[in-house]
Amino acid sequence: MIEKGIVYQLVREGLAGTDCFIVDVQVKPDNVIIVEIDNKEGVDIDRCVSLHRFIESHLDRDTEDYELEVGSAGITSPFKVIEQYQKNIGNEVEVLTKAGMKLNGILKSVSDDKFVITIIKKVKTETSKRKVEVEEDLTFGYDEIKYTKYLIRFK
Repeated sequence: MIEKGIVYQLVREGLAGTDCFIVDVQVKPDNVIIVEIDNKEGVDIDRCVSLHRFIESHLDRDTEDYELEVGSAGITSPFKVIEQYQKNIGNEVEVLTKAGMKLNGILKSVSDDKFVITIIKKVKTETSKRKVEVEEDLTFGYDEIKYTKYLIRFK
């Protein structure tokens, strides 16, 4: 079986000098290799083809057969790396906590160990009869959530 570490290093070399980053590298049984990449503007097909050819040129099918898929991270897929969080600062995201709470909000900031989203909630104030919308910042550690993903809304 082809080692994941070898494929990961090939992907790093293939992306060196580009604005792309690695989202995920998987080597499944029967040597099915899946590589996901991304960048701030999104990944075009030419970048995927170029990386596919680079990886293929460094692996020997005669020694060990494999299947290789190179693609961009799906827009509705959960974030897997901090760069995806950084890319989506200012965008609306959906967060599912390990406690089972699902929230929608604007991704405000990102650090190595946590991120902040701004949610809008309705609260009743002493001065108004109706509930008013107020913004609240919520901070989450990456270990507190099941997933975070970009939220697509059609208006």
